[in-house]
Amino acid sequence: MRRITMMVAVLWAACWAGQVAAADPIRIGLVDETTGPQAEAGVLTLRGAQLALSEINAAGGILGRQVQLVIEDNQSTNPGTVLAYSKLVDQKVVAVIGPLRSTQVQAASPTIAKAKLPAIIGGSDPSLTRVNNPWIFRVRPNDFYSSRVVAEFGTKDLGKKKWAIIHSTDAFGAGGMNALVAALKAQGITPVLVQGYTNNSQDFTPVVLAIKKSGADIIGSYMTNSPDVGIFAKQLKQLGVVAEWVGSSSVVTDTAMKLAGTALHGVHSIADFTPDANAESKAYTAKYRARYKLDPDVYSSWAYDALRVLAMGIANAKSTDPEAIRKAIVAIRGWKGVEGTYNFDEKGDGLRGYNVVKNVAGKVTFIRHIDFKD
Repeated sequence: MRRITMMVAVLWAACWAGQVAAADPIRIGLVDETTGPQAEAGVLTLRGAQLALSEINAAGGILGRQVQLVIEDNQSTNPGTVLAYSKLVDQKVVAVIGPLRSTQVQAASPTIAKAKLPAIIGGSDPSLTRVNNPWIFRVRPNDFYSSRVVAEFGTKDLGKKKWAIIHSTDAFGAGGMNALVAALKAQGITPVLVQGYTNNSQDFTPVVLAIKKSGADIIGSYMTNSPDVGIFAKQLKQLGVVAEWVGSSSVVTDTAMKLAGTALHGVHSIADFTPDANAESKAYTAKYRARYKLDPDVYSSWAYDALRVLAMGIANAKSTDPEAIRKAIVAIRGWKGVEGTYNFDEKGDGLRGYNVVKNVAGKVTFIRHIDFKD
């Protein structure tokens, strides 16, 4: 009798342990800019991810398990990003979200490939999904599309032909510049100026004077860091440069607009997220405002969609096996997120269009959406 009782106890303990294991949270990593010069963007990124996390867990989690975010700071640097990824792999996460910066993704790409965990990124440099790394998925449109939208809107809607292209010399800026030069060339236009600069510059006077001397009537920009946008915008105004400006999404981030103030009024931008673009972005904006008492921007929206896409991949795979998740994400078609409608391809790109917006007296105003099939 005692032996039977002990066997029952062992079996019960085994079953209980299995239930506990089944109830363990699904751990998802987040590489974020918690410290360093981009820490403000990191706060916004985390808010978007946390909003998605709370909704997913409130709805029962994924596969009947709650989801846990494991956050590692990349210190706003490339080496920090590589180290953050390595730490997350050691902590047995099933996938990783981040980072946003193209140059950081580029640095971490070999680590991502070695880890063989799905990585949901925000960097828009086209080359990031073209390096034979099947583990990278992008939840923002890449700059093959942004450059075409910038060129089309600037030349056709604004009627400008004398382009100055200003870009960061990092992976994002260089990739965007090359794409914009090619998009303008397709329209028979050669820029009057192509000027690079180093991230975190404190003085853009030489760049602004070069624009003034070139006679450009429109500026197309790919600027990585929002603080740089603020400084550049102020110096354009101070030195009397009068030109249209169609910039990458950093031009309409909350950080850039706060720093620049009226110097950014009237500027156009391409934006993968804007509150009034569609029903999904409107609903997200309402939820974000209710929770944080602030308007959302691209820093939060991409992270929100990233966790939602990943949750869908795990749910559709019915597994936390990395390869099963990877295949499930590739198969996502027609899902409407806050950044647009997702149709993933084998390269890992999910979106193919951008919104055109304008800073009207400090408010980002939706103009129109331009989408591409290829």
